[in-house]
Amino acid sequence: MALPDNVHVIDHPLVQHKLSLMRNKEASTNSFRRLLNELAALMTYEVTRDVGMQEVEVQTPLETMKTRVIDGKKLVFVSILRAGTGILDGMLSVVPGARVGHIGLYRDPKTLMAVEYYFKMPQNMEERDVIVVDPMLATGNSAIAAVERLKELNPKSIKFVCLLTCPEGVAAMHKAHPDVPIYTAAVDRQLNDHGYILPGLGDAGDRMFGTK
Repeated sequence: MALPDNVHVIDHPLVQHKLSLMRNKEASTNSFRRLLNELAALMTYEVTRDVGMQEVEVQTPLETMKTRVIDGKKLVFVSILRAGTGILDGMLSVVPGARVGHIGLYRDPKTLMAVEYYFKMPQNMEERDVIVVDPMLATGNSAIAAVERLKELNPKSIKFVCLLTCPEGVAAMHKAHPDVPIYTAAVDRQLNDHGYILPGLGDAGDRMFGTK
């Protein structure tokens, strides 16, 4: 399928290399978690390419100069629990000054729809740029529900970051929120009957936390 213009596939060799290692079913919990952290840090460079900056004055060893820094406090990383935590940790290693929000969602096993059980955000969201993180954009139901909830707080902007997606997930997200850019490391072939991405890498949460 032709991807919408606001879908950005981050095809840097290091990103693709680490993703390939994560796909291997023999990868240990420790290895999977470490690779996810490293991959998320690498993706952060592309996702924050257009982040706002401000001018400050600094004293170098030789003289005073004006230079630019980002205002990390205006940036909010929003993790969709529980699997989003792995991406969150990697992104915070690059932008430690960012604020953090959490949305607790689980997928109803019968309907595959997202059910919210937790929502906690920083104050003054209308002044902030939001980056929502979740390893998988599969059916799209959790991502769509999370973005809908966040839009109630009127943030300056919203982006969505995932490791993997598929044509069905992209189409659902784009239909519901065409204004939200998607950043991903790969667009896989399809969903199976249980809402898992193929070929995918399994359940990211289970593999990250060793719960299966």
